[in-house]
Amino acid sequence: MTDSSMRRWIGPAVAAGVLVAALLPGAGNIANAEAASSEECGELNLAVNNWVGYEADAFVVGEVAAKRLGCLVNYIYVDEQISWQGFASGQIDAVLENWGHPELVELYIDQLKVAQDAGSIGIDGQIGWWVPPWMVEKYPDITDWKNLNKYADLFKTSESGGKGQLLDGDPGFVTNDEALVTNLKLDFQVVFAGSEAALIQSFRTAQQNKTAVIGYFYSPQWFLAEVPLVKVDLPPYTEGCDADAAKVACDYPVYKLNKIVATRFAEANGPGYQLIKNFKWTGEDQNLVAKYITADGMSPEDAAQKWIEANPDVVDSWLPKG
Repeated sequence: MTDSSMRRWIGPAVAAGVLVAALLPGAGNIANAEAASSEECGELNLAVNNWVGYEADAFVVGEVAAKRLGCLVNYIYVDEQISWQGFASGQIDAVLENWGHPELVELYIDQLKVAQDAGSIGIDGQIGWWVPPWMVEKYPDITDWKNLNKYADLFKTSESGGKGQLLDGDPGFVTNDEALVTNLKLDFQVVFAGSEAALIQSFRTAQQNKTAVIGYFYSPQWFLAEVPLVKVDLPPYTEGCDADAAKVACDYPVYKLNKIVATRFAEANGPGYQLIKNFKWTGEDQNLVAKYITADGMSPEDAAQKWIEANPDVVDSWLPKG
């Protein structure tokens, strides 16, 4: 952990719509950054949602903000939807990887006007249902959703109530899966693994042991380079097919991942905001930093710094001009 950052966890507890924060065990003290006076930037409160690709975004931006701009960076670990409440309460300055959330856009951007779009991060996201490659080799037609019911027995577990198990991640992730199972009349039960790490381990074990698993997953994700999961073809996405959450019977759209910032933060137009507005990289960049954190066991700060040192021109392009 750098001497110019602090990590906080904001869990699902909410009182009167205000986020409740507590320090993570072992969190360091906020101190002056190395490169510049903290008065030039002040505090920068970055939401960190609970998947490692987002963590890669946050710590790369945060390390640049601390080391190059002198910001006092707070990494605030918070559930995806709850992040947006921080725009109104003043506890969150930026969400760095938004996966759609039209209902939150309508409330916090259109109605309350406490948040605004700060542009693309340069990556397209894809959510869907995936199976390990060994299953496609043995059951080539399993990637067509119309054939899933004939394979449902393969996926039964003690938690799936006599049906096939569809493994999801964290309940806070963007998911239509319970509606999809119902509306496509599939003999499956959604079971939540609880985290991205649990999903990954389930797919890894299934591939190693040739056991059956079908589950929610997404791209970009560094794990796909280790185990090339195969996406199941759901009914094609068309504009508006997911407008009614209870009636969804189509695949997920391609998400143009973007940054959301607090309106007050954007209007102040400080160095931290300008950095975030300029921040853009590739899925390959994100996956590499995520791999450093997960497979290589590096701290998020060290992983970010390794990438920053290897990509000085990209980093320079993010910095405020003038």
